[in-house]
Amino acid sequence: MNIQEIYDDMRRKMVDLEIKQNENMANHTSFKVGGNADIWIRVRKVEQLKKIIEYAKQNNIPFTIIGNGSNVLVKDNGIRGITLQLDLQKIEIKEQQKNVEVLVQAGVKLGMLAAMLQKQGIAGLEFASGIPGTIGGAIRMNAGAYGKEMKEIVKEVTYLQEDGTIQTLPNQELNFSYRHSRFKDSQGIIIEAKLQLEKGKPEKIKEKMEIYKKSRLEKQPVDMPSAGSTFKRGTNYISAQLIDEAGLKGYSIGGAQVSLKHAGFIVNTGNATAEDILNLIDYVIKVVYEKFGKILEMEVEVIGE
Repeated sequence: MNIQEIYDDMRRKMVDLEIKQNENMANHTSFKVGGNADIWIRVRKVEQLKKIIEYAKQNNIPFTIIGNGSNVLVKDNGIRGITLQLDLQKIEIKEQQKNVEVLVQAGVKLGMLAAMLQKQGIAGLEFASGIPGTIGGAIRMNAGAYGKEMKEIVKEVTYLQEDGTIQTLPNQELNFSYRHSRFKDSQGIIIEAKLQLEKGKPEKIKEKMEIYKKSRLEKQPVDMPSAGSTFKRGTNYISAQLIDEAGLKGYSIGGAQVSLKHAGFIVNTGNATAEDILNLIDYVIKVVYEKFGKILEMEVEVIGE
């Protein structure tokens, strides 16, 4: 089947499907660059997700999963097959004597969840309040900030396996490490997670979140399109520090620039292409290796072609 036939067939077989052809992925990523997805679908229900994955496999159609698009770079030629943007939004809060369990689906944005929990006096997610991603993406890459990581608050994760079955695994079996979980190595799609948090005072939680917000605004280029930190922290070095010491702050290729505010961020100055960004990343890696003998590793995921 060609793309038009796949699109028409899916429209016939699946009701209430938010589906588009040749969707510009610049509209769905924080870098604001990238080519078109052949077919783009917003997924709001787990059953819908299962049906689409089953359909894709039966018809040998490649599929790509994204969340909020805040840690990905879509290449200029776009994404072939089906691109699924997870928008699963259910939240359940179960208060216990001292702790609080929060069951949250993969499409919920971290900032929105942190703000909601703050108002209810639930502490533990403050560190993630400024991370512009979803729960699913944050767990997949074990996102972190201010000395804390998702692995510290995740009790268990429920995910869709390659064979279409749903499984739940406890924290110990999720292979969490720095910017990594088992989901980086497998095709499992995170559906929801149970977070172990604690009761706190709304004003104290808000105070901590405000401190983190102030720090971000002062130190990070939050006013420019980017995908957050471009490079991972090294075992014995700070990537941004090496990039700065290499004299690369402000260095540009096309519309891509090493941020003047924080050398660990590559930003889109307004008219960047994915190729500009990738060329700049390659250049930064090359210069840092030549000057310091350290190999920078990307934190941003590149998808498409």
